[in-house]
Amino acid sequence: DVRLVESGGGLAQAGGSLTLSCVVSGITFHDYAVGWFRQAPGKEHEGVSCIVNEDGSTHYADSVKGRFTITRDNAKKTVYLDMNRLKPEDTGVYYCITSRLGVTSWGQGTQVTVAS
Repeated sequence: DVRLVESGGGLAQAGGSLTLSCVVSGITFHDYAVGWFRQAPGKEHEGVSCIVNEDGSTHYADSVKGRFTITRDNAKKTVYLDMNRLKPEDTGVYYCITSRLGVTSWGQGTQVTVAS
């Protein structure tokens, strides 16, 4: 079974930084696209960023472009999200996802809170 375990969330001040990690097991990691979603209180899930498997290209939501960076380490089966210049509106639960051929798996989520 696929297992995704996120870590690195916590409390940060506006303008600060956090790095999220997600360790994946149970799949051939390098065959999968990986990414991050988030859910703010009272809002729907929002795609934050993803990195594809074929060419390593990355994609970002407009709200995080220039501030967040997604990377993957296929040897460690880990995906990272470096979050800089954090804003209070970045607050939410951040979920790691893997996706291939229309099948998406989710982690349990890690809370990120940005204080103003």
